[in-house]
Amino acid sequence: MQVERRARRAGRVLLVNASDRVLLFRGSDPTAPDVNYWFTPGGGLDDGETTAQAAARELYEETGLAVPVEKLGPAVHSEVALFSFDGVAYRQEQDFYLVRVPQWRVDTGGFDEVERRWVHAHDWWSVPELRETGEMIYPADLVAVLTGAGVGPC
Repeated sequence: MQVERRARRAGRVLLVNASDRVLLFRGSDPTAPDVNYWFTPGGGLDDGETTAQAAARELYEETGLAVPVEKLGPAVHSEVALFSFDGVAYRQEQDFYLVRVPQWRVDTGGFDEVERRWVHAHDWWSVPELRETGEMIYPADLVAVLTGAGVGPC
């Protein structure tokens, strides 16, 4: 069986509250539903979007928080992620934007059908908690990305 391969670009958000905790979603893959992992809000670009526009749109859809694109500022981290989801192998170029809020009550009412089915929870994580956890976190170097962006203890 040949695996479909897909290249895409994405905009992601490091949503950080006043306690220096970052919002992560917990999800799984339809091909491995018992394997859970944590990841930042964000997703692929729609036609004609920049990564900042996608990050702002996805942040609103996934959390209910509306942030104007011009308030995102420059990307604080860029990387290429290789991953599989639902039998498709992705090569995803992604930019991360830092958004700070005093606090936020996450509203997942904007989730699409795939998100409603495969995103199971969300939580706010501190840098020390991320350092100590045995859970799968994406990106794998999230602690370094956050501390490089001035989040949490160095």
